[in-house]
Amino acid sequence: MAQIETFPNPAPQRPYTIKHVNPEFTSVCPITGLPDFATISVKYVPDAICIELKSLKYYYLEFRNQGIFYEAITNKILDDLVAACDPLEMEVTSEWTTRGGIHSIITAKHTRSE
Repeated sequence: MAQIETFPNPAPQRPYTIKHVNPEFTSVCPITGLPDFATISVKYVPDAICIELKSLKYYYLEFRNQGIFYEAITNKILDDLVAACDPLEMEVTSEWTTRGGIHSIITAKHTRSE
C-alpha cells in the first residue's frame, strides 16, 4: 500500500474538525469482479499531526483493482488512517453507488481512549 504522509498540526492547541471527501473511489467486488464506485468521507479531529492529501489520494488508488467488500474497505481505511495520524477522533464513511437496487452506506468510528 502507498504510505500515508502526515504533517504537523498547525493548531494543536485547539480541537477542530477536518473533513476530506473523495467522490471518485473505486474498488472491485470480490464475488462478481465488477467495479464498485463510492464516495469516501474521512472526518477527524487531529492531535499532533494531520494527513497529507496527495499521499491520501495515492493510498485510495491502491484499492482500484482490489477485490474487497464494502465493510472491509471502510474499516481498513479507518485502521490505516488512525495508525498514520493517531487522531483524537475519526469517522470514515463509504457511500456506494446503487447496485442491484441497493444503496449502501458504511460508517466506522474511532475515539482515542486516554
